[in-house]
Amino acid sequence: MHENITSGMPATGIATGKPATGIDTIFFDVGNTLRIVLPEPEFRAKARADLYRLAGATEPEDVFFEKLTKNWDTFRKFAKTQLLDFSEMELWMQWLLPDFPKLHIAAHATRLTRLWRDSDGRRVARQGTAQTLAELVRRGYKLGIIANTITETEIPDWMVEDGVAPYFTTVILSSKVRIRKPDPAIYLLAARCIDSKPENCAYIGDNPSRDVEGTRASGYGLMVRVDEPDTLAKEPPTAECIPDHIIREIPEVLDIFQGIQKGR
Repeated sequence: MHENITSGMPATGIATGKPATGIDTIFFDVGNTLRIVLPEPEFRAKARADLYRLAGATEPEDVFFEKLTKNWDTFRKFAKTQLLDFSEMELWMQWLLPDFPKLHIAAHATRLTRLWRDSDGRRVARQGTAQTLAELVRRGYKLGIIANTITETEIPDWMVEDGVAPYFTTVILSSKVRIRKPDPAIYLLAARCIDSKPENCAYIGDNPSRDVEGTRASGYGLMVRVDEPDTLAKEPPTAECIPDHIIREIPEVLDIFQGIQKGR
């Protein structure tokens, strides 16, 4: 058994230890929850060089990426403020490379997105992810994904490549549905798509504000936060956003969700 991680946490981040009574559906975040980023220098450098070439840039590479990063920051500010996302084609034509030939950018938008994300590092599943998902399904839970993401294909591709696609009944991506967490509408949409009541749903994510806030506002029955250092460094926990459980590794959810019959 894995012990709930509550000791040593600041007062604003202490979990309540609420039992999973009545929960029959579990939704997961992906970035820094089911998958983490390995900042491999060679991998990142290749992605950066490939993106530069694919965009057809003629200016120096450092100038190109300085402008791209500035445009990205502008987009992120807008998306987080308005709780909206865009398709990959719209993202690149309207926000990230608006001065480039639009037909060329539109044709390569999906690949540009993948390379932009790869410039951060290589994304891999956390240890024990596939086995944990399989066990949760075996215990009778319905599983789904709710993720803020600019990519429309990367997460589905990963699900197939790692063999975890069959475990998920519903996959809700902000780039597809336009809505971003913490808007409760994206959580409620996911519940409707998987045919579960919000109070019977749980959400597992790493963001101590956005993920907790959205889960609470949507009326989900349980919230589990993954204690991810990279996320906490950017967004520390607050007194207003307290999860029900805090874990460090994905397999620890098996101690919380022990089976639908046991939880009722």
